[in-house]
Amino acid sequence: MQLYSPIILKFALGIICLIIQINLMGKGNLAPSSAMDQVQNYVLGGIIGGVIYNDSITVLQFVLVLIIWTLLVLILKFAKEHNRYVKLIVDGKPLTLIQDGKVRVNECLRNGISANELMFKLRSNGIYEIHNVKRAILEQNGQLTLIEFGGENIKYPIIVDGQANSDVLELIDKDENWLEQQINLQGYNQIKEIYLGEYLSGELKLYGYTK
Repeated sequence: MQLYSPIILKFALGIICLIIQINLMGKGNLAPSSAMDQVQNYVLGGIIGGVIYNDSITVLQFVLVLIIWTLLVLILKFAKEHNRYVKLIVDGKPLTLIQDGKVRVNECLRNGISANELMFKLRSNGIYEIHNVKRAILEQNGQLTLIEFGGENIKYPIIVDGQANSDVLELIDKDENWLEQQINLQGYNQIKEIYLGEYLSGELKLYGYTK
C-alpha cells in the first residue's frame, strides 16, 4: 500500500485542482466554448496524467506545478476579460463565411472550411440554399450562427463583457460613437460598465455590472 500512496495522493490532488479550476472558471471546462477552455482541459489532463505515474516527481513538485498552472490560467482569464486585444489573441474572433447570400470563399479556405463541411453545417441548421443566408458566422467553438434574410428580430450581442462587438456594429450599420450615445441615454457612462448588451428589433437592451 505504501508503494501506491504517492500515486493516490497525486491523483486526489489532481481531482481537487480540477474541481477548483472548474468552479473558478465559471464551469467553462464542462462545455468548452473557446480555444482557451479546450487548452486548459488538455494541459491540466496532461499534467495530471503525466505526473501521477512518474516517481521522479515528488508530491510537492506536483502541487507547485498545479498552483503555477492555475495562476497562469487565472491571469490569462482576467487579461482577456479586460482587454479586447488579449481576448482576440487567445480566443480568436467569429468568422463571417457567408454575407448577403454570397460565400466568402477566401475566408473559408483560409480557415480550412471545405465546401462540403460548409454545406453540412448549413443543412444541420435547416438551410439548403445559400442565397437565403444574410450572414453565416463561424463561432470560436466551431458552431455556425446563421442570420437569414427577414430575420431582423434576432438578438444581437452588441456588447459582451464590457467590450463592443465591432462585427455586430458593422452588421447593423452603426459605430461605437452611436453605441456610446445610446448607453449614455440609459444612464451609463462608458461601454466598460456593460456586462451584456443586446440589439433586438431596433432596441438596445443593456445589462450593467452594477444595475
